[in-house]
Amino acid sequence: MFYIVTGHYGSGKTEVALNLAFNLKNPIIIDLDIVNPFFRTKDAEEKLKEKGIRLIAPQYANTNVDLPTLPPDIYGALQSDNDVIIDVGGDDDGAVALGQYNRFFTEKPYEMIFVINTKRPSTSNADDIINMIHAVEQASRLKVTSLINNTNIKGETTIEDVIDGQKIVNEVAYKTNLPIKAVTGKIDIINQIKTDVQKMPLDLHLLLPWEV
Repeated sequence: MFYIVTGHYGSGKTEVALNLAFNLKNPIIIDLDIVNPFFRTKDAEEKLKEKGIRLIAPQYANTNVDLPTLPPDIYGALQSDNDVIIDVGGDDDGAVALGQYNRFFTEKPYEMIFVINTKRPSTSNADDIINMIHAVEQASRLKVTSLINNTNIKGETTIEDVIDGQKIVNEVAYKTNLPIKAVTGKIDIINQIKTDVQKMPLDLHLLLPWEV
């Protein structure tokens, strides 16, 4: 199974991708985030190694090189029998990189998860989120299959933030007819929320230096 995790910059998609990886048996995780944002799957490389999870990342990851080189190992991973999690770059810019592997997604089932943080300026309302979903679909030549509400303001996130975010994600789901896979967040927040949507507590693996 392919689990493709995409979303706007700052949506928290990399944390979602990592948590998915840590909850699957013998997965491979591909860092296809060629846009090179602040947080990368590469930043959790040591934790992944400890769990025996194979990471494939662009050769520029965590360097000062501007143009990434996508490793040929990606082709082998996409043809393997392992579950594969693909952390795709922000917005349609990063989704373009995914498009070149399109043929593999016609040969094996995939789930393309769009992670939403309604506290980001470009994804603060349903119409902007839907426009972004369409842009990602066009760039990747794949269809989004589910949504995740990952509304957060890092350590300042409140229960009300997540609940307000869920209202917007519900509207997106209604207008697009896409299912909501989960509402995510730190366990102390998630446990206090009453919802029919599946709850997905997140262990945070990517921290700023002053948060360590």
